[in-house]
Amino acid sequence: MSGPFDSLRDQLLGAADALAGGPAALPEILAGMVDDVDHALREPLEIFPVCHHSPASALAMARRLREKQPKVIYLELCEDLAPLLTELRNCRLPVALQAFASELDGFPKESAPLSVIAPITEASAEYQAVAYALETPGVELVLVDRSTDHVFQWQPGASSQKDGDDLHGDAVGVEIGDLRPRFAELEEHLLHHGRVRHWSEWWDQYVEQPLAGADHETYRQVMVLVGSLFRRLAPHDTRRYATDEDRERYMWTRIREHLAATGADRADCLYICGAFHAASRVAEAGSEPGTPDFEITGRTATTWLYGLIPSSHSAIEAQFGLAPGSVSIAAATWQKSLLRTGVKPFSLPAKKSTANKSTANRSTRKKVAAPVTAGGPVTDQLSGYLAGPPTLDGLDEEELRGWCVDIVRLARRNGYLASTADAIAVFETSVLLAGMRGRRRPTPYDFQDAAITCIEKETVPGRRDVRRLCEILLGGDRIGQVGYDSLPPLARDVYDRLAPLGLNLGQRTIQRALLDLAARPELAACSRLLWMLRYLLPDQAVRPIMGSRRLGEKHIQESWDLDIGRHQRTIIELGYEGVTVEQVLEQRLRRAAWDPKATTATALKAVEDSLLFLTSPRLTDELGVRAVELLAAERTVDEAPAVLRRIRRLMAHYRATEPTLPGWCERFVTEGYAHYCTLLPTAFVDEDTGVRQVGAMLGFLFSMESLALSLGCDRTQLEIAVRQSHPETPAKTALLWAARHQLGDLPLPDLRVRVDDLLANPLVVPAFPQYVSGFVQALEPVPRLAPFVVETLSKAFGRLPDPVLLPWLPTLITTLKSQAAELVPVLTKEAGRTFPGSLSAIDEWTPPWLSRPAATRSPVEVPSGGPAFTLLAAHPVTSDAVAALLGCEGEWSEPPEPNPNDAVRALLSTHPEPGEAVLTLLTA
Repeated sequence: MSGPFDSLRDQLLGAADALAGGPAALPEILAGMVDDVDHALREPLEIFPVCHHSPASALAMARRLREKQPKVIYLELCEDLAPLLTELRNCRLPVALQAFASELDGFPKESAPLSVIAPITEASAEYQAVAYALETPGVELVLVDRSTDHVFQWQPGASSQKDGDDLHGDAVGVEIGDLRPRFAELEEHLLHHGRVRHWSEWWDQYVEQPLAGADHETYRQVMVLVGSLFRRLAPHDTRRYATDEDRERYMWTRIREHLAATGADRADCLYICGAFHAASRVAEAGSEPGTPDFEITGRTATTWLYGLIPSSHSAIEAQFGLAPGSVSIAAATWQKSLLRTGVKPFSLPAKKSTANKSTANRSTRKKVAAPVTAGGPVTDQLSGYLAGPPTLDGLDEEELRGWCVDIVRLARRNGYLASTADAIAVFETSVLLAGMRGRRRPTPYDFQDAAITCIEKETVPGRRDVRRLCEILLGGDRIGQVGYDSLPPLARDVYDRLAPLGLNLGQRTIQRALLDLAARPELAACSRLLWMLRYLLPDQAVRPIMGSRRLGEKHIQESWDLDIGRHQRTIIELGYEGVTVEQVLEQRLRRAAWDPKATTATALKAVEDSLLFLTSPRLTDELGVRAVELLAAERTVDEAPAVLRRIRRLMAHYRATEPTLPGWCERFVTEGYAHYCTLLPTAFVDEDTGVRQVGAMLGFLFSMESLALSLGCDRTQLEIAVRQSHPETPAKTALLWAARHQLGDLPLPDLRVRVDDLLANPLVVPAFPQYVSGFVQALEPVPRLAPFVVETLSKAFGRLPDPVLLPWLPTLITTLKSQAAELVPVLTKEAGRTFPGSLSAIDEWTPPWLSRPAATRSPVEVPSGGPAFTLLAAHPVTSDAVAALLGCEGEWSEPPEPNPNDAVRALLSTHPEPGEAVLTLLTA
């Protein structure tokens, strides 16, 4: 039986025979393409092949919908996204349908979160079908593609996601109607012979423009032919090809299930899919009742959340590998095609009453011709289409002239020295480039190349390059917006709670919010919400200009830069985690504290964040208990500085605001005291433990010692730990000396003698800077050593030779800056007290450690024979120590015989109360 495409098949086979020496598979490929077209057109259920974001597909779709008026539309889109389609009324396109899952059950935990997006633009056939179905009574829209759960089930790994841009993030893009060839050699061949740089430009010139005005049958046959070509050239042994075939089996199975369940007439149905899938020859393809079904596996137990997020032209281009500016050019082409062809597109009005809706529908139906219920015989439209060159529009001088004038105007606004001469040059160059590339009419890509050549001139003095200016001129990077009614509850709650600021949060510019909390106390709730959003959102979405959020601080004025309009997606995705911002923050804090890789410092940070942003004592106590558990389980002291810094800050906060410390805080001190005492000897000798960490351990032990002892800890444990420590490095040795000094085991004169001995030993001098670094770190546990550290630094600067001193100074500065910045003010303050304040005083200044103050008065004479003399003579150690510090020298004399006539003794005998009071004070 002869078919409508027999003549075309014979012509192609003859051409293949004429290509002597060509690929052996060429006749099979050419004949197979014709067979695929014939097979697709013979299917009783009309297949409508499309290319995503293609104005030609959208125009053909709008025409066919008004002609056929189908009652059932099967659309290639994830079936579980169907409830989101009605929310498109409240959005400004482009937007993306999204499925999101953060808590996985059935997928690897490390791949979380999982996200799938399907962007929708006005210049897409899918949007025309959705708008028609939702706005026409009695039309059913059925999504037949695999669910989002199956998208990741069929991937080699659930974590293998495609990187996107800021709007789409790491979401997996659902490519509807993807016609990009997957054979690299074919794409390179097409680009080379088509004299274009990118696949998007080739498609626009050789498919998009010729099909813009084609009739329905020609459009279908050409699209199926192109899809068959790429399908037959794609490697059949790849996982992606197998997945595509499974998708086709899935979709046809769903279509047959719906036809059987509803009894719909296939003549009233329309199946919209990508041209690649329209040429499918799998056994399960077809709407006949006897066709075998595909076994569809069940979904995992993962809970998916659904919503709409803003999208943009640049986001779509980055997600699917399109040329920069191609989606913007497609949008401009769509608008121009509507004006040229007079086609009335379908759209979703934002608001419409019931009466108006019915009236509009009746009006629409009156204007539409009678529906086409059955297709006529298939005729060959491909032969005529392929026989000659595509019919392209001629040069539109008015349009090109307008582009040239506008690009020069934009260039001047952005700092370029462009003039009328540049506009003329861009015009002529565009025509020249189009002629060199075999085009009668310059395309937007030709115009873009001409503008870059004539205006940019190798430098970019402005904020934007000329390529970006051309994209703005031809449509711009349009960014969609999700309407308030389609936002999740959390996002709507954020907008409502920030309403007192009086700002338009949907505006896509940075807005300054000024909060005078003293004059308007009701704005305190807005301030609190902004700080929580600052914690949860990217830095640029909510940025404080004036004000901070720390324990113990309270500001009366704040200033914020808000860019919520351009970060609407991140707020929407917060809605997938909870109903309110507070709930999401609480979940994040719990997740951080109970993460398998969480440390004590992480849990303490969660405690501090809970105090700052949430008023939940129960949560704070739980996080504090978790910090105690992590501290007891740690076997390293790598984060000891962070632990010390955070627990000090928390204890200072509780002491200032609460009558007593919470129970977890006391447990933390006792556990930490025992924990660090146990690890101290090992940390002193461990090469992987730095001086900063050991100093932080000692700082915890000494600063928390009084509280720990009052809670039942034993000081002997610390003394034993210090005695068992035997460091081998100079810096840790200095730390150990400081610890012994703090415990009273090494007096300051002995410590000074040891330092002098080190400087006097030529063998130790090269290592002396390391001792000094250890003493500097010792200011953390023993801050009263500040005068001694200044003294030691001065001796090092004065006595060390330049080959030792100069290389050490940069290391000392960088170490202090990166690890001990809080110790620099202590050293600076002590140096200010020690050194003279003027240059003139330096010459007469003597370091205090080189001189001892002379005695300015005689030793105090104590009445001989009195109770005070008796007490001091019985315990001379204290008096000797005080005399040594004051520089007084003297010897103890034997008390003289008591003299009953001594006036002092008589006075004391007469008035004994003062003497007894002094005795009581001294003996207390």
